[in-house]
Amino acid sequence: MSGFIIHDDGQGHFGPLTDLRPVFRLRTGAQWTTQRIARRIGLTPAASWVPVPLRELHAETARRPVNELPDGDTLLCVNGRWSGLESLAAPAASTVLANADGEVVMANLPRRDAEIWLRDGTLPEDAVTDTVEAVVYRHPWDILDHLDATLQDDLSASDVPVMSGDRLQVHGGHPVHIHPTAEVLPGVVADTTNGPVVVDDHAVIRSNAVLTGPCYVGPRTVISDGAVIKGRCSFGPDCRVGGEVGASIFQSCSSKAHEGHLGDSIVGCWVNLGAGTVNSNLLNTYSEVIVRLDPDAQSMKTGRIFMGSIIGDHVRTAIGTRIMTGSVLGTGSMIATTASPPTTVPAFSWRTDKGCRNYRFDKFIDVARTVQARRGMEPGPAETAALDRIAAAAASRGEG
Repeated sequence: MSGFIIHDDGQGHFGPLTDLRPVFRLRTGAQWTTQRIARRIGLTPAASWVPVPLRELHAETARRPVNELPDGDTLLCVNGRWSGLESLAAPAASTVLANADGEVVMANLPRRDAEIWLRDGTLPEDAVTDTVEAVVYRHPWDILDHLDATLQDDLSASDVPVMSGDRLQVHGGHPVHIHPTAEVLPGVVADTTNGPVVVDDHAVIRSNAVLTGPCYVGPRTVISDGAVIKGRCSFGPDCRVGGEVGASIFQSCSSKAHEGHLGDSIVGCWVNLGAGTVNSNLLNTYSEVIVRLDPDAQSMKTGRIFMGSIIGDHVRTAIGTRIMTGSVLGTGSMIATTASPPTTVPAFSWRTDKGCRNYRFDKFIDVARTVQARRGMEPGPAETAALDRIAAAAASRGEG
């Protein structure tokens, strides 16, 4: 078997986090889920299969065929919502692996059956189903529930070398990995009591920052002077992180460079949280947090007492923004209110103290191009079209 098809079956509900990417391209630890899956089963993806609205967008950056079957009479299809934490071997032909909740983890099917499964979710009647223990994500809080485990797993497999010499002050027994190109300024402390710290290629850790493991600092990411990075944090490439951050994931290219607390949260790409932006991750009543992932969705119990924010791509907050427990900020929203925004903010909302309206797409895309140009990037045609569709859908519902 030369590879597998990584599959976004569209069965989970991740709010704005999957507006612009298939579920398996979410950073769910130090890595994307698909990277962990490939490492776990010892195979590389030969193709991907995603919901139709994401096909062109994913194909714009994917290096392998999208929604096209690779060669082979028998094809291994792997659920992109599987965490990749468990050691599972590829099943025999015409065999399906599913967890106790009936979530398919892997299906090794004849070519025609695999195509039917990928297109409409129907398994052949003669397929053998074996039950396995496996974590399959359905909601963002599932990712946070297993963040410690995914980080520990990803960091243990890191190819960033273990620190040699005295580049920072270390307390704890787990290793510190620092890429030779990374820059660590004086006064940095790493607490590795509960897990390792990995500082990747060309990352910068500025003076007097504290990094508590498990913690991953991605390529070219900058940790601000005096930042307090608590345990269970993962920052993807090209982020700017300051203030107090704990138990949170930044996908990539997002900035929270100034003071302010962020906890138990997942942040998309191209987000900018203004100075003094803070979030609550615990209700005063210590009650279970209830979340509504989009304006049309029902509120759901998370099973968590600590639950911060789900922040979609291209969200911007003004200085001093206060985000309440269990908030979801939709893709492309701009928040500049002195009062806390609603706990579910629709996509492309422009919110100020004067009121709320829809963010005009021509204005939005001009800003997006300016922001990305600062890092030598630009939105591709498919990404621009996808953002336009999301903005148009929001405008048609009058969600500003």
